[in-house]
Amino acid sequence: MSFNDVENREWKELLPGVRIRSFWGQEMLVIHVELDEGAVVPRHSHIQEQGGTLIVGKAEFKIGDETRIVQPGDSYIIPGGVEHEVVALQPCRLFEIFSPVRESYKY
Repeated sequence: MSFNDVENREWKELLPGVRIRSFWGQEMLVIHVELDEGAVVPRHSHIQEQGGTLIVGKAEFKIGDETRIVQPGDSYIIPGGVEHEVVALQPCRLFEIFSPVRESYKY
């Protein structure tokens, strides 16, 4: 078990307007995410299951064939291999979990 100092962890920019702070163990990875208004995470898929909760802001999520506006307190689960994308309609903060660990998010 370990504790993490989120506030002092440097941000990693994944895409323009999309930043993460990541922490991981052997089987899962958690990220704190910030999206600038208008930021886009383009349609993609990966082997990991992904779950999350929107903490602040508003975003349009497309998961598979379903599109939904996600607001604070809303959660989502994205099965591995399912295409998804996000458009930030306002500045957003999210908390997400990936299992197994998404190696490209380790830094």
